[in-house]
Amino acid sequence: MKSLGGASFSLQRRLQPASGMRVHGTRRRLKPTLQAKARATLAWLCTGAMLYGQAPTVSRPTSPVWWRPYMPTTITPARMTNTQRIHSLMRAGRLYLTLQDAIALAIENDLNLEVARTQPLSAEWAIERAQAGGAPRGVSSASTQIGGADAGLGVLGTASSAGISAGGGGSVGGNGSGGVTTSQIGTTAQVLDPFVQNQTSFSHITYPQAIQAISGVPTLVDNQRIYSNLIQQGLPTGGFVQFKSYDQGLNENAPGDNYNPASGSYLQLSSQVPVFQGRGLAVNSRQIKVAINNKIAARDTFRSQLENLVSNVMTAYWDLVSSGDTLKARQTALEIAQKFYSDTKGQIDLGTLAPVELPRAAAELANRQQDLSIATANVRQQEASLKDSLTRSPDPAIDAAEIVTLDRIEVPNDDNLPGLRDLLARAMAKRPDMVLAKIKDQNSEISSLGTKDALLPTGILFGRYMDRGAAGTPQVVPGEPTSPFFTGGYGKTLGQIFRNDFPTEYGGFYFQAPLRNRQAQADYGVEQLQLKQGDVSSMRDKNAILVEISNEMLALRQARSRFVVASEALALQQQLLDAERNRFSFGTGTTSAIIIAQRAVVTAQTTLISARSAYATARARLEKALGETLEVNHVSLDEGLSGQVSRESKITEPSR
Repeated sequence: MKSLGGASFSLQRRLQPASGMRVHGTRRRLKPTLQAKARATLAWLCTGAMLYGQAPTVSRPTSPVWWRPYMPTTITPARMTNTQRIHSLMRAGRLYLTLQDAIALAIENDLNLEVARTQPLSAEWAIERAQAGGAPRGVSSASTQIGGADAGLGVLGTASSAGISAGGGGSVGGNGSGGVTTSQIGTTAQVLDPFVQNQTSFSHITYPQAIQAISGVPTLVDNQRIYSNLIQQGLPTGGFVQFKSYDQGLNENAPGDNYNPASGSYLQLSSQVPVFQGRGLAVNSRQIKVAINNKIAARDTFRSQLENLVSNVMTAYWDLVSSGDTLKARQTALEIAQKFYSDTKGQIDLGTLAPVELPRAAAELANRQQDLSIATANVRQQEASLKDSLTRSPDPAIDAAEIVTLDRIEVPNDDNLPGLRDLLARAMAKRPDMVLAKIKDQNSEISSLGTKDALLPTGILFGRYMDRGAAGTPQVVPGEPTSPFFTGGYGKTLGQIFRNDFPTEYGGFYFQAPLRNRQAQADYGVEQLQLKQGDVSSMRDKNAILVEISNEMLALRQARSRFVVASEALALQQQLLDAERNRFSFGTGTTSAIIIAQRAVVTAQTTLISARSAYATARARLEKALGETLEVNHVSLDEGLSGQVSRESKITEPSR
């Protein structure tokens, strides 16, 4: 097959003064004209930018860094108009198309391909989500100490330190679990994006005191302010590191308080690291690796859809070419039938032919007219089918345009096909479905790390280091001396913390192991069976591709044989028709013989056209089976993703 390439073609209309017209005007008159031209040029440029193909894009917010993470992204609106390329190929109500132009228009305007362009973008954002920590959609909860009483501070703090419940004052916020609940098989990946958490609360609480031994008043009025800040960073090897600052201010009406108002604060650094389950970079980064593979898979999925589109456009284009050739053959047959009818009528008028022959010639003319009508309708149907792939939105001018195909199907002298095994190797390397199958197997192996890791028991090493401080305004309480060490405000407490006056170290090991572990073993066993099934399926697919390529090679050879036989048959039938015409001109032939010979020629012509179309279809199917459709037709994946074909179009004379 031969396709004609295209170069740039543009039609520019220049407004020039008519012959004999004189151009007058001063600078004052010329200035508005230049402004009008500038506005018109800018309008055309903007229109062209909107009409030309543009792939969907997602732009990150450009706000200041402090609130940029909380701003939505910007998505370009979908283009709903046809590209300018299709209008540049129209002349006088006709649409002139080469195969390459048809493919370019389909890439730029096909709506199904436009929908498919969002898949690679979604895959890119999936990588970011996986890098942030994967499946969990929440963050660890806050400590239960938020909203509680600081140990040793005030009436309630004193009671808490002594192990006495003073009533009321439960925890506000937080649940103490420190984790998230997910429903996935295998070890849950660690949240890797750092997060900051703040809780600020102010309270005014009144407690009835039936026993006044501690508070000294029948009604205890407690005013609290609490500031709690936390920042946590997940570790790619599992676990997390957390830093927390806490400050509680207290003012109450208890006469026995040595320090009132008072302030209690602490700084805390804590961390936990898994020892068995969930330990290691491979387990915790598996979702990132899968997301990266899925990005590659999204491109190959789009490539598969792009190949299908190009293959379908090729088939539709060659079908239209064949329908046009059939229409020309029907027109030629009609012209021959009309001439034969005129010649027959003339000979009857001269008396050299019996009048009975005229109805036969008229019937043959009517049959050829009917064949032409059917061929014309078939061409219109093929045009409508092809236009549906080349346009994005209805356009009356395009709908009414007649398509003129500029390329013709040419059958080469030899196909030069390599061996079946060589073609199989090319198909395994180039077919997008084979690439997708490999990626799927890789993802399954990566994901299996999670189910294997889930077989292990849970073991967590945890540790915490804390420094406390407490200070307040001293009050005179008989029998209760105060110390300058605790006299002061928030600055005093910070000094105690940084001097490490009241350190607290806390560490330990948490262990949990199921006694039978049947669920994890079942998950691992099922996944291993699925991996084995994937290996068998890959071999089955390879065998199926081998059979497919073999069948397409056989179909191509059969199409070539049909074309050769049809070409020879047409030549022979044309010779027989010429012989019958000569016999008829000398008075030795009959009308029936000529009609039969003409029908045979028309049949041979349509058979040859069908054979040529079958060869083009078989060739395209073999290229698709090998995964070489885009390569043969000079279409790049980037052009498909962007919706912009770089090569320009040019109207050329139709090849004869």
